[in-house]
Amino acid sequence: MNKPNILITNDDGIHSPGLSAAVKAVMEIGDVTVIAPSHQQTGMGRSLTGDVEARLRSIDYRVDGVKINAYHCECSPALIIRHSMNTLYVNKKPELLISGINYGENLGVNITASGTIGAALEAASFGIPAIAISKQTDIVSHHQYTDQDWKPASHFLKHFTGIMLDKKMPTDVDVLKIEVPAGADLSTPWKLTKLAKTGYYAKAYQNPTKQSRIGDADTVIAFDEKAAGPETDIYALSIDKVISITPLSLDITSKTDFTVLHQMLI
Repeated sequence: MNKPNILITNDDGIHSPGLSAAVKAVMEIGDVTVIAPSHQQTGMGRSLTGDVEARLRSIDYRVDGVKINAYHCECSPALIIRHSMNTLYVNKKPELLISGINYGENLGVNITASGTIGAALEAASFGIPAIAISKQTDIVSHHQYTDQDWKPASHFLKHFTGIMLDKKMPTDVDVLKIEVPAGADLSTPWKLTKLAKTGYYAKAYQNPTKQSRIGDADTVIAFDEKAAGPETDIYALSIDKVISITPLSLDITSKTDFTVLHQMLI
C-alpha cells in the first residue's frame, strides 16, 4: 500500500533539529519530503521574498540513518512552498504539509509574523491540509539551535498527523496550529483554543527616542492575561500549561453583521 506523501518545511532552516524531529515523528506513516529554507527565516510571515536566482537544491539529509528526499532554497518559507507547488508538485500535491517543529511558541495576534504559520497558510492556499507546530522555548532559542527535548512535540505531531491524513477537516479549518509547552510530556492534555486577540511578544527599549535603532529593542513576552481569556491559545500554553490546538482559516473576513456594517458605511 502506498504511503501518503507528506511535505515538511519550517522557518528555522534546513539544519534545524526541530525539522529533523518532525521528520522522525512521521516518517513511518508517510513518504516524507523535506523542503526548507537554506538559512534562518524567523519572522518572515507569509512574505514571498528570496534570491531571484535561487532554486531548489538537493541535500544529503538523513534521520536515524535513513536518507530523506530533501531540498533547500534561499527564500522565505511561504515562497519555498509556492515555488515547490509550481515546480515539483505540478501534477500531484502532497496529502499533508507540516511546518515545524518551530523553536518558540507562536501565539495570539503575533502569528501573522511567523514564518512557520506563513508556510502552512501558503500550503493551504493550494488546497493542502496543513499543520503548524511549535515548541515553547526561551527567546534566545529563536535564533539558535539550542538543545531541546523534542519527544513530547513529536508525539503529538504524530498523533495529529494520523488524524489529518485519515479524516477530512471541517470546512474553514485550513491549518491546525499546535503549541507545545516547554514542560509537556506524553500525557499532557490538549485543548481546542481560539486565537487570542492580543499580543504575546513585544519589543522593549530601555531609553526610547526617535534616534533608537530597530536593533536596540529586546524581544520580551508581555501579554494581558485578562485580555487573552481562558479559551485562547495564550492562556492554554502560558497559564494552563496544556497543549493548544487552534484551527486557522484562510478566510480572515470579519464575522461582523454585514447588514449593520452596510448601514454604517452608506
